[in-house]
Amino acid sequence: MTSVELDNYDIKILKSLQANADISMAELGEAVGLSHTPCWRRVKRLEETGYIQNRVTLLNAEHLNLSVVIHAYITIKSHDEESLLAFENAVHTLNEVVECYSITGDKDYLVKVIVASVDQYEQLLKSKLVHLPNVASVNSVFALKQIKYTTQLPL
Repeated sequence: MTSVELDNYDIKILKSLQANADISMAELGEAVGLSHTPCWRRVKRLEETGYIQNRVTLLNAEHLNLSVVIHAYITIKSHDEESLLAFENAVHTLNEVVECYSITGDKDYLVKVIVASVDQYEQLLKSKLVHLPNVASVNSVFALKQIKYTTQLPL
């Protein structure tokens, strides 16, 4: 994937697609001031160069009975490359972990977990999280209320 210089049309396209990935090419072109074909070419170029990674449907977690959000701070025992990679590869296998970050400070990783109940998280913690490769400790923080949520990047 090669990087391209983004112009105002590209930024408008990205903003529009972040707000509505289902928008038709005709509607997108009209919204950004381009005809169908040039707009389509730009979208394809943005996909090919990696600016657009994927188009997804955002689900309502509460409607799916997945309303418990936990941020778990994980400390690793050993910081050699092999140990860190083993942890990172293993965390990909857990469907309940929706985000994972390597972080600075006194903790090594931050994972975001979404489950149906506190009991389900306790089971996940006991059976899987603490048994991930190289885990020394897991400190969990439960979200009480979601104040802001967006997937839109600030362009």
